[in-house]
Amino acid sequence: MNTREKFSVGMLGFGLILALLPLPSNSSFLMKPATLKAAAPGENTSVTVDQVARFVVSEDSTVQLIDLRPQAEFSKANIPGSINIPYGGLLNYDLNKLLNKPGIRSIFYASDDLQSNDACALAQGRKFTNTCAMRGGLNEWLTTVMNSSFTGEKISARENALFETRTRARQMFTEINSLPDSLKLKYSAAKRSAAKKLDGGCE
Repeated sequence: MNTREKFSVGMLGFGLILALLPLPSNSSFLMKPATLKAAAPGENTSVTVDQVARFVVSEDSTVQLIDLRPQAEFSKANIPGSINIPYGGLLNYDLNKLLNKPGIRSIFYASDDLQSNDACALAQGRKFTNTCAMRGGLNEWLTTVMNSSFTGEKISARENALFETRTRARQMFTEINSLPDSLKLKYSAAKRSAAKKLDGGCE
């Protein structure tokens, strides 16, 4: 079963959940089913782990990473700069507050593709088109970024840039996740504060 087929099966189940669970009073689902199906993972609705690694390394303040895993899993390990909105509580969350940020692209990720694709479809169904999912989830991040290595005698400039980005992203991932929970929060807060200052904002 390919990614698009998995997404379609997942969306059938997700549609049933939406039918049974009312959205918050200030919410409405605006996308038609046919349009929603067309929003299956593709270039416009998903990014690779290497793209996310570049965002992390450059500390891109126009990107918001949203980890959908349970809080306990998020506490053990997460991609630097991520915020945690567990998938189970997403329908009760104020998506307008979370996703309606001018100039900010939100990237959902979970352990694999299913929950992040569902979250992306939900957001796009609510007309938050500045959202996408990280393909392969944290499992793909661990395989591709954390286990990246180079073998051989020659390396092209492109391969070298990719390897250096993965190496730096791996270092940042290891550094943040080796800190105690209390220091992780301070680290994240300091990063957000620095980003605001660079953007000309205020604390």
